[in-house]
Formats: sequence, C-alpha cells, structure tokens
Amino acid sequence: MQGKGYTQFSLGIVSLAALLSFFAAPARGQQVTAAASESAGAPEAAEAPAEIHALVGLVRDLQSQVQALNAQLGDLRAEQERARAEARALRLDLEAVKGQGGASAGSPVNSYSAPAAQPSTAQYGPASSITPQQAQSPGERLSKVEDDQQLIEGKIDDLYQTKVESGSKYRLRLSGIVLLNLFENRGTVDNLDFPEVAETEASQQPNASAGAFGGTLRQSQIRLQAFGPDIAGAHTSADVNLDFAGGLADTANGAWMGNIRMRTAVMRLDWSNTSLVAGQDRLFFAPLSPTSLASVAIPALSYSGNLWAWTPQVRVEHRFALSDDSTFSLQGGILDSPTGDYPPDDFDRYPTWGEESGQPAYAVRAAWSHRLFGQDFTAGVAGFYGRQVWGFSRSVDGWAGMADMTLPLGKYIELTGEFYRGRSVAGLGGGIGQSVYINGSFLTPTSRIWGLDSMGGWAQLKFKVKSNFEINGAFGSDNPFARELRQSNSYALYPEGAYTRNWSPFVNFIYQIRSDVLFSTEYRYLNSTVLDSGSIGANQVNVSLGYIF
Repeated sequence: MQGKGYTQFSLGIVSLAALLSFFAAPARGQQVTAAASESAGAPEAAEAPAEIHALVGLVRDLQSQVQALNAQLGDLRAEQERARAEARALRLDLEAVKGQGGASAGSPVNSYSAPAAQPSTAQYGPASSITPQQAQSPGERLSKVEDDQQLIEGKIDDLYQTKVESGSKYRLRLSGIVLLNLFENRGTVDNLDFPEVAETEASQQPNASAGAFGGTLRQSQIRLQAFGPDIAGAHTSADVNLDFAGGLADTANGAWMGNIRMRTAVMRLDWSNTSLVAGQDRLFFAPLSPTSLASVAIPALSYSGNLWAWTPQVRVEHRFALSDDSTFSLQGGILDSPTGDYPPDDFDRYPTWGEESGQPAYAVRAAWSHRLFGQDFTAGVAGFYGRQVWGFSRSVDGWAGMADMTLPLGKYIELTGEFYRGRSVAGLGGGIGQSVYINGSFLTPTSRIWGLDSMGGWAQLKFKVKSNFEINGAFGSDNPFARELRQSNSYALYPEGAYTRNWSPFVNFIYQIRSDVLFSTEYRYLNSTVLDSGSIGANQVNVSLGYIF
C-alpha cells in the first residue's frame, strides 16, 4: 500500500511540473506582448496585466501545493523508517520467544532421562527463517509481525487464565512426566523394574525367578518450580522434584502402587556470574548421567561406575568468561555426609555413619567449557572428602577423585563419561554399595574397620539421527578391590557375598513423537562377580512410553 502511495505522489509531482511548464510559456508570451503593446500604445494593454497577475497567482498556489506534498512525502518516508525499525524489533522479539519455546520443548528428554549439567536444547519441528520474510514487502512483513504479536498475546492471556498460583502470588510452574515401563527380565536381579546388579537364585529364594515380565509407573515424576523476587540483585527460585519410587505399598497389589519420594528440593540465588544453592540436590561434583528412560528413579549404570546421590548441601558456584567461546567455573560446598546405610527405624531418625563424625562432607569441582561444533565441550575435575565413624569410635576417611567430560564429535555425535577413584564411597553409589571391610565381628569393639578402595566409571556415545530421534550406547564398570575383601571377614558385613566387580552395557532408542510424547526401547545386560564365587549374568528388555506435562 505504501508503494502505491509513493507512485501517486510521484505522478502528482510530474503533473505539476508539466502544468508549470505549460503555463510558463503563455506567461512569457503575454509578458512580451504586453511590453510590445505598451510600446505601441495598444488599447488592450489595460487588460493584459490582470491576466498575468491571475496566472502568477495560480503558479504560486501550485508551488505551495508542491511544497506541501514534498513535506507530506518526507513525513511518510520517516514513518516508513519507523515502521521498519519497529518491525525489526518485533521480529527479534518473536525469534527470541520462538527460541525459548523450542528449548522448552526439547529439554524434557534429558531433563527426565539424563539429569545432566547441560540439558539439551534441541528444537523439534521446522526452524524459523528470516530469509523468506526479507523477500516480502515492508507492509506485508509488518502485517505478519502484528499478526504474530496478537497470537502471542492471546497465548499469554490463555496461560495467565490457566496458570498455577502460589500462596506468595509469585509465578509457579507445574511439570512432570507420566512414565510407563514394560520390561522382560532374564536372570535374577536385585530389583525387578530398574535393576542394578545380578544375583543368584539361591539368594532370593523362595522369591527367585529365572525370568519375569512386568510393568510399572512408579518412575513417573512431579516437579514444582517457583520463581520469586530479586534479592540483592539475584534472581530467586525454588525447585521440588518427586517420584513414586519410595517403596512399595503394604497392601494387595502394592507393587504397582509406589510410595511418593522426595528426590530433590532446592533453593537458588542466581547473580550474573555467581550462584548460591541450598537444599537437597544431585552431586554437583559428579554432574553427568547416561541417557535412559528405562532407569529414571535410579540413574542408569548405578553400581556400574556412575556416582550419584541426592543429599542436603550448600554450595557456591562462580563462572569466569575467558573469551567469547570459553568459560571456566568453580564450585564448592558442604554436604550431609552420605554413607548409603539404611535407617534403623521407620519414624525416629538416628545418625548415619557419616553424621556420627560430627562434621559435614566437603567437595569441590573445576570445569572448563569451550564451543566446539556449535556445542559445548566440557572437561571437569572434582574431589570429595567425608569422615565416617562406624561405631565404637572406629573412624574411616571416605574420599573420591573424579573426572568428567562432554565431547561433541560433530553435529550428530557426542561422547560423555565419568571416572572415579575413591574409598568408602557406597553413599555415592560407588563400590557396588560397599564402603568398608572388617577383620572380625561388627559388634565387637576391638574389631578393626578399614575403608574399601574402589574405582570405576562409564562412557556413553550418543548419535542424534534426527532432532527428535537419538541412539545411545553406554558401558559402565565398578571394581571394589578384591584383595582387601579377601583380607577381611567380609561375610560379617555382606553375608550374601561381597561383590568384586559389576559391569553393564546398554543400548537404547529414544523417539520424541511430539514435544510431549516419548517412546523408547532399551536392552541392558548385567554381569556381577561375587568374591571367589564366579560371575552372574542377567539382562532386561524395556519398552517405555512417557507423556510430559
């Protein structure tokens, strides 16, 4: 429409110029005629000046109209430039909103299947492009931007009407996943639906089974996120994550009715480069986990080299920008020292072996990140120390040194992994759940207890076939030192036999049918070695269907 207006103004200017030229010649001719008449004393000399004055007035009127039209044309051009600037600004805002929407659509895969430090932000669906918009006229682009803006405002109004409200009136987000797992096991395992180690049939009699089929939804999760006001320049937020894997209901068919369990509950203060985190959270010094929908209640490859725990902690994080493509981060904090022991009572709380030491556990991590193939290559090192007292003032020093890596090998392939070497780390999922060994009866005060050394790790290769389809293959292994277990009365602590090795490979396919529906199949093999008793094998085929809300 604006282009047609410019064409009409141009035609008007040309017409005015032609009209001026048309009247200019008669005016000059009449001026000459008037001069000749004056010299000749013609009788019509008195009428000529009146016509000339009329033509001059008309020309002046036309000139003023031309000037007014030029001024209006300048105003329209300025208005067009302002419209273009507003269109560019709106387009940038729309692209930012689209980018945020795509990230939230892609993130749930890793959010629930692999609680990693850097969740995936892959967008599912066609990406927006600016090139087709640039081929349109400014008016059409502005009209499209206005339509998109109205659509976004409508969506915001809908969200406002259906949002979850909190008592503090600050924004509250409810999300989660309903996850159905169907599985077929071959061999005897410690836990039917998400196994960690293979066991002998004799150890589970009379409930042992060489093969079993079942289903579960107790790996489903519910998450609440709260976003509060700024305090001292920091954004405040809180996050609670629950699942239904906290035990089995003591009722008929109770195996299908999992008890609710708190996984994490975290409060955060986030400045631009510094964060203060307090609550029950994952191990910040072992941030990665393999990707799996078959094992969500317990991270995949637990007891096979993957250290993990949810423990109360307070930590500080600081990030340094080394360049446009590189960052360096430091993390440090104290933790309620985890030792992996079971509560002796269902209601009253007694101190764990780590809490009996009278001091917290300590941990630090340093990591370097660099952009590689459009993704983040990250390498980190960490350390952990926690003192333990195993009754009768028998002290043990628990510690671990860890290294982790996320390495993009191109646009479609990524290698991740972690490695650890430690002592008394059953509370972190190391040592196949074994922390110490003893030379006598545990109830004898004179029996000596030592920390059990172990080492292990895991690696995963991810192949992103498409933006919504990926293949993951992983292998993990954990090795408590057999020579230490042989030097002790290990049966005093592990009457069913001490494990000296546990390794497990798996491969899975995860397909995101749409942003809120996931489908996955996985095959996993477990091989566990009992001290001086050989190895035991078991495997599982798992089919998962998840709905993200």
